[in-house]
Amino acid sequence: MAESAGKPLLIELGVEELPIAAVDTLAVAFFNAVRKGLETRHFGIGREELDRTQQFYCSPRRLAVYLPWVACGQPRVHTKVLGPAVSMGLDAAGQAAAALRGFAAKIGVAVESLTREMTDKGERYVYVSEDVGQPLAALLPEILAEAVKALPIAKPMRWGAHAWSFVRPLHWLVVLHGDQVIEAELFGIRSTRHSRGHRFMADKPVWITDADAYVEALRGAKVIADPAQRRERIHGEVARVAAQLGGMPQMDDALLEQIANLTEWPVAIGCSFDASFLAVPQEALVATMVANQKFVPLLDDHGALLPRFIGVANIESRDETRIRHGYERVIRPRFADAKFFFDKDLKTPLATHQKALAAVVDQSALGSLWDKSVRVAELARVIANRVGADAAQAAHAASLAKCDLLTRMVGEFPELQGVMGRTYALAQGESPEIARALDEVYMPRGAGDTIAGSALGRVLAVAERADTLAGLFAIGGKPGGAKDPYALRRAALGLARTLIEGGLQLDTRGLLLEALDAIPETALAAGLKAAKVTTALDAGARRAALAAEIERFIIERLRGYYAEQGIAAGVFEAVLAVAPSSLVDFDRRLRALADFTRTPECATLVTANKRVANILRKQAETGDAAAAAINSALLEVPAERALVEALAAVRHASTTAATGRDYAGALAHLAALDAPLARFFDEVMVVAEDPAVRGNRLALLAQIRAAFNAIADIALV
Repeated sequence: MAESAGKPLLIELGVEELPIAAVDTLAVAFFNAVRKGLETRHFGIGREELDRTQQFYCSPRRLAVYLPWVACGQPRVHTKVLGPAVSMGLDAAGQAAAALRGFAAKIGVAVESLTREMTDKGERYVYVSEDVGQPLAALLPEILAEAVKALPIAKPMRWGAHAWSFVRPLHWLVVLHGDQVIEAELFGIRSTRHSRGHRFMADKPVWITDADAYVEALRGAKVIADPAQRRERIHGEVARVAAQLGGMPQMDDALLEQIANLTEWPVAIGCSFDASFLAVPQEALVATMVANQKFVPLLDDHGALLPRFIGVANIESRDETRIRHGYERVIRPRFADAKFFFDKDLKTPLATHQKALAAVVDQSALGSLWDKSVRVAELARVIANRVGADAAQAAHAASLAKCDLLTRMVGEFPELQGVMGRTYALAQGESPEIARALDEVYMPRGAGDTIAGSALGRVLAVAERADTLAGLFAIGGKPGGAKDPYALRRAALGLARTLIEGGLQLDTRGLLLEALDAIPETALAAGLKAAKVTTALDAGARRAALAAEIERFIIERLRGYYAEQGIAAGVFEAVLAVAPSSLVDFDRRLRALADFTRTPECATLVTANKRVANILRKQAETGDAAAAAINSALLEVPAERALVEALAAVRHASTTAATGRDYAGALAHLAALDAPLARFFDEVMVVAEDPAVRGNRLALLAQIRAAFNAIADIALV
């Protein structure tokens, strides 16, 4: 068998219907595990072909790996081992000497099997071996078993009287290398070339002639194995029916993925419901359709819900009416429940739930939900006063913000928290500003969501997240590794985004200290105990340490936020080095510096600043200190006098601009130092022999560094 010979490889696991949330994850993991098994055994896998070709297939009933080219066997391995020099290999009688016999014995061969080869160290005895490797057919069963064992299966299932377990019972196994079946066995099922078609429209064996024929063979049996093609078909089907019904489908990527993982041959069905249900907030109806039934809601041109929806069936039916009636029948009682919950909730003012919040534990060391509401209300009042919002409204909204958690509707649909608070507040006579803030307190809800749109909503969003971070860090809830059970990373980024994008000029450390001041000392003690800290630490010192830790945690979340916007890591570090107290100020400096890095002067100024920083650091290490001020009488070289004059000319303008937070203007002024600073380093010896001259020149460099550091440490760019 030639080492270069290869064929496409197909492995398909046929199972009972998989959990919809696991289909894509398992498919990717299965592909990666098979690929790893091949690579660790040195099988060629045709990387160029792999980059251009579909790597895996999946559907509710199958997980499949397809590799367009896999070598038929392991490569030949040539091994060369150098032995003793020829001059030492034979004795005077021409027989093998002890050194040669020992070498042959060590590698387990006869002396006669050794050859001689000229090397750069003279002629040596050499042992050369060749290992032809094993064929793919011999090792693939082992690779398959390892791959299946490595799959991330949260709750494996057992079936029959067997000891084995898997995500779902296995019913068929296809393993093809080109057109050849490779013998393998998994969970008692032996490999063949027979897949299975659609459970209802073609539930019979599907003959797979070769690995490349897999996709079309299944399509002929009413199975779209490629998940991307299945999603494309769903898009087309939904658009077709939506046009017939006269609405715009509301189908995000998450819903599309769920539908794709429920169907092998998706067909959209137009449906309707009683228009009287539209009296219920449309978010509740949409949540019911999407979360419980995976139906696609339809909206009108103004974004209002229509009394129509689309269900996606997993079958081409000769009588779509029966499917339509089934979908409509199943949604009716759910809508009726939602309407019942809504009508009942409307009869109970939100404020009446405040007393009940006291009976709901938030965190045992932090108290109840009412305790949290009180803390957030006080913090919101303080923040509102600082940013020019209505403090009384902020405190009142915060006191109501948790009340909808105790409503029937949110109890049934937790994802509607905030939405229902806004709806009930409006219906019960609260002002539109208060009602809106009850929803916006949760914004941004995710990475792609916008921040709160109103000033009051932003105040509540900041207060809520600051209290959450303060409380959970205090009791030892800081995330570790990949674990983040309280979603504190999301809370930190949401807080940072609201401050930055909302333009809230607040001292970050001060905000966190105020949030921590409201945390009970018993909670601080519980956190120290959980962390097994035995050193005595008073509450004030503990709060100060926590505020610094939380601030670092928040800023770390911003690394990815800015990286996604194309801002270089060096720019981030340069601004971080001067530690702006406000995240709004941090953002302004960052964007000004990012723009400055694109100017012609930036590169030379960065290099010069690095040189300045290194000189000042090294001289400080040797005990040479810069003079307190520049003495003009000690300026000996024209280049240093020119630099002093240039610094004096730009420093006032730069400082004025920086004071007004015009960091782009400040950097533009400082850019005028480019030429005189370059001339200074060309013509001036900073480390002069005269200590007074040396100190004077160091003072000049220190003032230049201070001028730049008023904005950012550009030496780090």
